[in-house]
Amino acid sequence: MAAEVGAVIDGKVTGIIEYGAFVDIGGGKTGMVHISEVAPTYVTNIRDHLSVGQEVRVKVVSVSSEGRVSLSIKKAEPPQTAGGQEPGGKEPAPRAPRPAPARRGPAPNVWQGERRAAPGGTFEDMMSRFKQTSEDKISTLRRGGDTRYGGSSSRKGGRK
Repeated sequence: MAAEVGAVIDGKVTGIIEYGAFVDIGGGKTGMVHISEVAPTYVTNIRDHLSVGQEVRVKVVSVSSEGRVSLSIKKAEPPQTAGGQEPGGKEPAPRAPRPAPARRGPAPNVWQGERRAAPGGTFEDMMSRFKQTSEDKISTLRRGGDTRYGGSSSRKGGRK
């Protein structure tokens, strides 16, 4: 049987590796089921879900130009109905409710539309002090009186 994309085929697991399983799909063809395509839940150990010799139903996901066949077990399963029941009339396994995330520390700083004084005063006060300090430093530099910033008395290699 030629493996056509979208075909659902019964096969037999012939080998298991860390990241997937090889499935004999008949006609001398073998395809691989990647670990992410084994079950609808997260799979950490593929051997918990499959064993060599196990009969499985797979869906052909793709066939490469080299003839490699990619398979999926979870896509071969019939979808759940809208009523929350599986097509066989079975109830799905109940899920445990997720706990609310724990709050750590104080509430985040969110803009409340009001002005709050910062530890050093309002923003405008702090900005005013910063500007004044900056202007003082710049004027000192321009006069050349501060030797820390390369003033006239600390020049190296100047004229004598």
